[in-house]
Amino acid sequence: MIVVNTRFLTQKTTGVQRYAIEICKRLPKTINNQKIVFVAPKKSLIEIESLNNLKIEQFGNFTGNLWEQVDLANYLKKNDSPLLINFGGIGPIYYKNKITYLHDLAFKYYPKTFSYLFQKMYNIFIPISIKNAKKVITVSKYVKQDIIKNYGTDNIEVVYGSYSKVFKNLNLEREKIILAVSSLDPRKNFNRIIKAYQKLDTDYKLVFVGSKSKAFSKLIIDNNYDDKNIIFTGYLTDKDLVEMYNKASIFIYASLFEGFGIPPLEAQSCGCPCIVSNLTSIPEICNNSVVYCDPFSIEDISNKIKYLINDEKKREELVGKGFENIKKYSWDASANKLLAIIKKEIM
Repeated sequence: MIVVNTRFLTQKTTGVQRYAIEICKRLPKTINNQKIVFVAPKKSLIEIESLNNLKIEQFGNFTGNLWEQVDLANYLKKNDSPLLINFGGIGPIYYKNKITYLHDLAFKYYPKTFSYLFQKMYNIFIPISIKNAKKVITVSKYVKQDIIKNYGTDNIEVVYGSYSKVFKNLNLEREKIILAVSSLDPRKNFNRIIKAYQKLDTDYKLVFVGSKSKAFSKLIIDNNYDDKNIIFTGYLTDKDLVEMYNKASIFIYASLFEGFGIPPLEAQSCGCPCIVSNLTSIPEICNNSVVYCDPFSIEDISNKIKYLINDEKKREELVGKGFENIKKYSWDASANKLLAIIKKEIM
């Protein structure tokens, strides 16, 4: 038996959850004759059409982190301590027969952007959990080096993320929209993007897509503006998000910190040219297919937006480069790499 912790199916689908869903869709029913069992809390699961063929075993009395530390740990013990695949979060910290993901160390660098309980738990328990793991997996070379630097472990493999094939170019007529997509986390730099936009003399609209996670501390968006052209849509379904990517003329991702960053790839797959941050893992993932900005500089963000608004030829060039860039990433290739790691650990 191999157990997959699917607690992520009780959460809204952002980057970490999307990664886990796409990989789980591609796992076989058995690995080296060992059955894969997907387990989750009894809390209602999100409906993922493409996961309907997977049987999810729900059990336990708790939810959240407590479910992982008590219910999941007891389940594993009762089933002869099988290999556990933990796609995110803390996981059972003292359980040693596990492969666990650590997507980034944002909780360490930006503790004030998370709730007090969340960042305290992560700072205390993540070092213990990864020390006890048979293998740690992360999503970029940048994060791998960051984990080595902070925790001294080099028992780490990189398995890149990718983008869902539902995100594709629909050849819609582009509208005057500058689009930003992410959870409403202060690290995503919304205030600077808004201030950069306000410096422009433009009839383009600025549209933010995303919802606030419970993990994040109170998000403060400066409300000292009265501009009907700045729009917050909230969370969108994939169908609506694909349409939004295809309507937008420019995508902006001026994040202060990313372990991987799926949204720029989604935008590129929909034919939308991108302005992205020049920090952390983003240059590793986007290479030369984007325009980079300094996310701490309102002036630079504003100048880069103005540059793309005024240069249609550059936007067309970035669309082509974006289509080339996304060819480097594949959920099938990522799932196969994880599969190889699992097989090695259970031999």
